Amino acid sequence: MFDSIRDFSDRLRRTGYFIDPVMTQVVFLAIKLHKPLLLEGPAGSGKTQLPISIAEAAGTHVERLQCYRGVTEEKAIGRFDESLQRLYMDYAKGRHENWQTLQADLKGRDFFRPGPLMRALEYERPCVLLIDELDKVDEGFEAMLLEALSAWTLSIPEFGTITAKSIPFVVLTSNEERRLGDPIRRRSLYIRVEHPTPEREAEIIASRTPEADDGFHREMAGIALSFRNYSLEKPPSVSEMIDFANALQLLGTNHVTEEHRDVLLPFLAKTEKDRRHLLLREGFKSLLDDGARIAERMTRRGVSAA
Repeated sequence: MFDSIRDFSDRLRRTGYFIDPVMTQVVFLAIKLHKPLLLEGPAGSGKTQLPISIAEAAGTHVERLQCYRGVTEEKAIGRFDESLQRLYMDYAKGRHENWQTLQADLKGRDFFRPGPLMRALEYERPCVLLIDELDKVDEGFEAMLLEALSAWTLSIPEFGTITAKSIPFVVLTSNEERRLGDPIRRRSLYIRVEHPTPEREAEIIASRTPEADDGFHREMAGIALSFRNYSLEKPPSVSEMIDFANALQLLGTNHVTEEHRDVLLPFLAKTEKDRRHLLLREGFKSLLDDGARIAERMTRRGVSAA
């Protein structure tokens, strides 16, 4: 996918996703060594966006397996298309010597609709396979993934073993709702992903609002940290802060004031409890004041998002 660490870093940066030099090297090594990358950390810290940005930088696409409670192996691997099988049975009446030959046809690859795991292995050139929020499934489903993530094969009883035509770059994410098992951890390179520092967040926001000045980017980063330090049920994610910054630009302002509160709360308060906290007399204003102090400290340190 990438010729060198420098090539990877430059192309990833052009997508607007910024990571530090050490993380850049670890991700590059995972890609080159065909090792899954396990990203673990709080929701909204940018884990899911990394594989999407890597695919964009590499000029390939993402196969995404979104995990949730109750997800099945069929969802991940694939299943037979029963409606197509019935159509074939009607079409093939009288064309087969016996039931066994008809059954063999019905269990063929032409009638199987692959899921994201199988599609990722069958592409001619490597894609990015994102297994998102793996912590939401049970240990049995997690164990099912081990064959694909170590041998790059899938065993399907009806027609045998599928071997990868190309090895995808696999990224697993976890919000830590439960502890992932050791077998997955042994097979993966592990990166702890936290919310970005204010300096990094100012850089990210600058990439998405290039027409604004550095003071605006620092203010947005300061507000982000201020809100995350507050006792909110759902602290704002990086993507929500980008939406917040873009909203301000559309309103024609480069500065947040108390008067913007009611219009901007839907961008930052995503639960009723958080909304009530921020509607308190000093709630929103105190967070803006904290954000301004953080931005001022960044200014004194000479932080620029340029």
